[in-house]
Amino acid sequence: MKPTAELVLDARNGVGESPVWDARRQCLFWVDIPGRALWCWSAASGRARQWATPEMTGCIALAAGSETLPHGRWVAPMETGVALLTPNEDGSLDHETLSSVQHPQPGMRFNDGRCDRQGRLRAGSMVMDMSLGAAAGSVYALDGAQPRALLNGFITPNGMAFSPDGGTLYLSDSHPDVQAIWAFDYDTASGTPHKRRLFVDMKPLPGRPDGAAMDEDGGYWICGNDAGLVHRFTPDGRLDRSLAVPVKKPAMCAFGGSGLDTLFVTSIRPGGDLADQPLAGGVFALRPGVRGLDEPRCVP
Repeated sequence: MKPTAELVLDARNGVGESPVWDARRQCLFWVDIPGRALWCWSAASGRARQWATPEMTGCIALAAGSETLPHGRWVAPMETGVALLTPNEDGSLDHETLSSVQHPQPGMRFNDGRCDRQGRLRAGSMVMDMSLGAAAGSVYALDGAQPRALLNGFITPNGMAFSPDGGTLYLSDSHPDVQAIWAFDYDTASGTPHKRRLFVDMKPLPGRPDGAAMDEDGGYWICGNDAGLVHRFTPDGRLDRSLAVPVKKPAMCAFGGSGLDTLFVTSIRPGGDLADQPLAGGVFALRPGVRGLDEPRCVP
């Protein structure tokens, strides 16, 4: 029997992205990109809250050394650079700029990203108007004083994940013209990818490759945007299974829960008639029968 998706929260996010499980607080954090909000859902209470962010936030990573803060501290690649966000109990959000970025053209922002196994943040950038098909996006190293481009030539970089041993970086481009997932050898000492190779061509498969997560067995889980599916690929690139969610545009997934055996999935709420997907923009949970990996803390 295939796992059934359960609704966690009817968040109605414009673009729910970058879910991160905080094991210490037993909470799921994520962002609504166009809604300019940082969200938190507590597994203990079932309640959610949000904080307004000064810019659109592409992704978040829990900062090391923020254990004593009530909601942690989050490193956030945004529109004009990387910020350190501290959500407070009173609903306010402290904001500190860590570095700025000079995008190659106007109308760009950071998108998908995550920390490698050593706690170094990597994130991609994109032109916000995807209809332009502009391959101006890059993947940046964000562990220094200034962002440093590691890879170039992407339209919509997405699907970033690291193998359990940290030695392989996975990356997709979710633009309709590309729809590919690549694997790179990843030098864990220097934090640099090399030896790019095609991992999966998603064009023959249902859904565009969006955000991703890694399980403890090296399985790569990626949201099939437009298809209402989350796919699992084995380390050799074979499609192992596809699990359904009750919305068309799942955006990103993350393992969490007390046993890291729940797969949380955020989603997109598009404009237009939503009669056939009233829960679009919600957060869902699947029990896929495998465990995930705890996300490394970010060293900004």
